[in-house]
Amino acid sequence: MHLLILAILIPFIATALIPLIHKRTGALHIGWLVLLVPLVLFTIFVFQIPTISTDETLIQTVNWIPSIGINFTTYLDGLSLIMALLITGMGSLVVLYSIYYLSSSDSFPHFYAYLLLFMGAMLGVVLSDNLLVLYVFWELTSISSFLLIAFWYHRKNSRYGAQKSLLITVFGGFGMLAGFLMLHSMTGTFSIREVAAVMGQYTDHSLFYPAMFLVLLGAFTKSAQFPFHIWLPDAMEAPTPVSAYLHSATMVKAGIYLVARFTPTFGGDAAWFWTVTLVGLVTLFWGAFCAVRQTDLKALLAYSTISQLGLIMSLFGLGSAALHFGAGSQGEIYGLAVFAALFHMVNHSTFKGALFMVVGIVDHQVGTRDIRRLGGLMAFLPITFTFAVIGSFSMAGLPFFNGFLSKEMFFTASVNAAGLPIFEVATWGLLIPIIAWIASVFTFVYCMIFVFRTFFGPSHLKKLDRRPVEPSIGMLISPAILCVLIIALFFMPNLLGDHLLRPALNGVIPGIPGASPHISAWHGFNTELFMTLGIIVIGTVLFLTIRSWYKIYRLQPAGWTFTVLYNSFLKDLKRVSNWITTHYMTGHLPAYFAYIFSFFIAVSGGALIFTGALSIDLSADSPVSVYEGMLTAVMAIAAISILFAKKRLTAILLNGVLGFSIAIFFVLFRAPDLALTQLVIETVTTVLFLLCFNFLPEWTKDNASKRINIRNAIIAIGAGVTVTLIGLTVNSGTLFTSISGYFENSYELAGGDNIVNAILGDFRAFDTMLESLVLFIAGLGVYTLIRLKHGKGPDKDEHQ
Repeated sequence: MHLLILAILIPFIATALIPLIHKRTGALHIGWLVLLVPLVLFTIFVFQIPTISTDETLIQTVNWIPSIGINFTTYLDGLSLIMALLITGMGSLVVLYSIYYLSSSDSFPHFYAYLLLFMGAMLGVVLSDNLLVLYVFWELTSISSFLLIAFWYHRKNSRYGAQKSLLITVFGGFGMLAGFLMLHSMTGTFSIREVAAVMGQYTDHSLFYPAMFLVLLGAFTKSAQFPFHIWLPDAMEAPTPVSAYLHSATMVKAGIYLVARFTPTFGGDAAWFWTVTLVGLVTLFWGAFCAVRQTDLKALLAYSTISQLGLIMSLFGLGSAALHFGAGSQGEIYGLAVFAALFHMVNHSTFKGALFMVVGIVDHQVGTRDIRRLGGLMAFLPITFTFAVIGSFSMAGLPFFNGFLSKEMFFTASVNAAGLPIFEVATWGLLIPIIAWIASVFTFVYCMIFVFRTFFGPSHLKKLDRRPVEPSIGMLISPAILCVLIIALFFMPNLLGDHLLRPALNGVIPGIPGASPHISAWHGFNTELFMTLGIIVIGTVLFLTIRSWYKIYRLQPAGWTFTVLYNSFLKDLKRVSNWITTHYMTGHLPAYFAYIFSFFIAVSGGALIFTGALSIDLSADSPVSVYEGMLTAVMAIAAISILFAKKRLTAILLNGVLGFSIAIFFVLFRAPDLALTQLVIETVTTVLFLLCFNFLPEWTKDNASKRINIRNAIIAIGAGVTVTLIGLTVNSGTLFTSISGYFENSYELAGGDNIVNAILGDFRAFDTMLESLVLFIAGLGVYTLIRLKHGKGPDKDEHQ
């Protein structure tokens, strides 16, 4: 089997094996076995780095539905390799961390099954080249993340957060699917690479912009961009390993990946540039602004994640302008933004993963994440404090940490964008570096809150659930590795840049290799450095004087939030659905038939009339004989008479007249076998009706009002007319050759002289077998009910 496809399938196979091996592990924690899966996958992808660093790509295909262009095609380039390494590398650290984090009361098989399911889905997203296959894995990430967020399902907030994330991300996924179908409609292919190669021919197509915005809808909802960001803070009810994995390194990066992957398709267009850039900048600012006022450490990190995702998104938006300029100095200048986005995407996974694990340690060892109850933990948790400083200072963009390098590149890209000579940026371009700088000031403030409010100041031991002590060494290994990477990437950034970032850059903005710079920490006294110094000075002042300006958060009315809007929408939706349900779920069977037949008349009859399908041609029909006309009249009289029958016996007999008349029709049409079958069936059903007559309640006249009777009569006549028109229209159409000619040669095809028997016994043998099976099951049910009725079953005493 192909290596990439096997890499996707391994987590799913391991997921299926977990229930089987869990009870056989004995004293061994199942997490140690699960840890082998991401470690093996990480090793596989590490060995692909030499190949990908030379700008080669790996493409492997397994045919699935080739007739309509849907194949399981995997595609590994620099961009997908970075994501695969993040998914498997962070997955390994999270699994190791979870072994020591989870308590014995947690269900380990469920947790690791959900985690591996998510891992496989994410690998499917980043490695798939087929649009529909990508969509399948995309929605699978939403489902598996729902299960992980709701892992502690006994908590109301966990269930609420899981539902919220599922509704918002799946909503965006449906929009993205519509966009994918539009892309296929335009280009005739489901391959992402082929779509990007030919999309330049379809920029004037009517579906170009709808497809673009629908794809962005899927990306924005998955990556928690404004205003769809509201699901991420509530998703923090998940266990901390889940937050560290899904909501810092992997799932929330799926939308970022989608924007990067489709930049070659839509990049260079003004609508793409402005939409991605502005949504990213607004998200960057709003996430940082909201993070400052949080009192829960995980909530603070949630909003900081939203802010950092906005930063990366805005960089991809700014960098898309490089495709407008192409190769050349200007293309390279704006392509630097894409390089910075890729660099910060890696950096963010390192420092945010470490910070989430730090919060998990604090919560695990202290018993609370409430900043108001914390303080002075540096003396009790010195190692954890060190990790917190490294992660927070990197997120704040301070020197000697990797976040400083990518943040400086972000400032460079935003300053360059202010003078962009396209897309009318000269009018509003100055706002880009201003918003970036203000948001970075708030980022500095909440990073200081995270460190100083938690680890400095007086300790509040009386407010804590337990006396804080450092956790076991096993829980410290994962954040320690991430912190080492944070510092190592500052001093050796080009090791990452040359082997991973440059090939990934070529996958996002192909043909602009000069946009991959040599990364260095010092560029002299330039605008970016002064922006950083201003952030440190202003941020420090704001942190020290936070009590005096914190009241600005009270200016926003309590009910003016997107969460309130979301809750109100669900509440109104529930009320409307309840109103609709109570009006059609009346418990009255005739009402249900009225709805069903009314819908049938509206849809089928409307389709006949408004699509021009209604076409009746009786010229080729055989003439109706006198006998046929008389028999039809008898059936019509019998059917109408049933409606006015005053006794049940009369109605049963009239119903029998209809059945026996159909048998006579078969005789007239020279189908004796069908006539015999109809006679037998009609005789049996009529006898059964009469047999059950004694057990049925007395016939009661329907006391429905005259208005309801008229309504029912209209619906009945309408349904009859609609069916008649459909039958005549179908009979008049000659779109295809009749299949009856195939069955006429039943002797040679099936060895049967009787065509009816051949159809039942050979051509549709499976259907007949299943019908017989259904009858057998129904017979068992009847027999069981009879036995229970007479108390002859094995539980006779219990029933009595």
